[in-house]
Amino acid sequence: MIFIKTILKDFFNLFIPSKCLNCGINLHEHEKFVCKDCLFKIPQTRFHLYSENAVSELFWGRVKLEYAFSYYYFTKGSILQGLIHSIKYHHNKELAFELGKQFGIGIKDSDFSKEIELIVPVPLHPKKEKQRGYNQSKYIALGVSDIIKIDVSDNILKRKVYTSTQTKKSRIQRWENVKNAFIIENESFIKNKHIAILDDVVTTGATIEACANLLKNIEGVKVSVISLAYATD
Repeated sequence: MIFIKTILKDFFNLFIPSKCLNCGINLHEHEKFVCKDCLFKIPQTRFHLYSENAVSELFWGRVKLEYAFSYYYFTKGSILQGLIHSIKYHHNKELAFELGKQFGIGIKDSDFSKEIELIVPVPLHPKKEKQRGYNQSKYIALGVSDIIKIDVSDNILKRKVYTSTQTKKSRIQRWENVKNAFIIENESFIKNKHIAILDDVVTTGATIEACANLLKNIEGVKVSVISLAYATD
């Protein structure tokens, strides 16, 4: 069966080859969605190598975290912005998973990956998830998990309030928008665990801060924060 699927895929790609979502060139056999040249052009933060970085500084004096970092820089008009737009608005969950794998490959040998026990994606409100078709952060988390072999759970944090978009809001407005938006379920499952909250893009950190403060109220829980990208403007 696998052999037949491979033959059919090769036959299909012969006539309608897969193309890079950014530059449009034909992808090679082991490339998915983005060619290696475009992937190389997406700037990496390397924040996972430093305890003090632009993401960790967002949370200083707000919530105590074990680790806090993003893997890529996100800027307007960038390759990554186009890819994340495809993930969020074109239902491209496979791309979310693939970028999560790239994230996982980059951090698999880090101290973080050796210490974390569970990855919890930032949830969407059920109404928004239904509109979008899926939670992009969950599929990024599954891609990371595929590489570093840490379980993912979307049954811990739940979004109880349907909030307006955070875009164009100030830091204070973002915090007010989400401060009471989440609840915790299955509390006993996460006692005494080191939890990594994962989001797609960190800007002011307001959403993750709201999630982290809830988790830190649970007995013995340590919290880290990771995201695919950090927005610099």
